[in-house]
Amino acid sequence: MPLLPLALLFSLVALVCAAFLLVHAFRRSVGTGVMVLLIPCYVFFYAFSQFEHRHKGFIVAGFVSCAALAAVFLGLGAHALAPPPIRFPPPGF
Repeated sequence: MPLLPLALLFSLVALVCAAFLLVHAFRRSVGTGVMVLLIPCYVFFYAFSQFEHRHKGFIVAGFVSCAALAAVFLGLGAHALAPPPIRFPPPGF
């Protein structure tokens, strides 16, 4: 099963969820929006503490879980594409 298309799919879902968070942050204030955009850890703080939306649970869970799954599948897919290591014969031959 190809893992890189799965990584792309999960990253697109995470991007859509992050767009909801980013739009809400910029509607709140420009400073909050810039902090959510530029500080990676602040987006998690903002999502759990200040984000108010009717579907907050789905958006935050989708963002966190899909970002984590995209990272895992991207790492596994890139590892599968890497060439095998060169094995040298042991000394003495």
